[in-house]
Amino acid sequence: MGVNEVDYVKIGQRIRKVRTEQRLQQAELAYRAGITTSHMSHIETAQTKLALPTIVKIANALFVSVDELLYDSLEQVRPVYDKRIAETLSDCDPDELQALSEVIGTIKTLVRKKHKASDTL
Repeated sequence: MGVNEVDYVKIGQRIRKVRTEQRLQQAELAYRAGITTSHMSHIETAQTKLALPTIVKIANALFVSVDELLYDSLEQVRPVYDKRIAETLSDCDPDELQALSEVIGTIKTLVRKKHKASDTL
């Protein structure tokens, strides 16, 4: 998928994931968002393209930000990743945090080296 393309499959998957984490039935989310259950099903399975007003309604019904549903389609998503990282690390003890910090630093260095090497080709 190219830059600036919207991945409706991933958006639908994220909507379904958040909905199921909140233990909502598809019909309940559709009702809260003011759309039909059939439309919600088509959104979650990427059988229809999602209009901006609809994604806003769904995000509001799920109590999440729109960027949390769209993050792989956005270029500037640091707050979403910051939140996901914080949630992942929230139950770590100090030793785990230290170890993970070192691993992240190492991976960051390797990723940057890989990008730099591919840029010189």
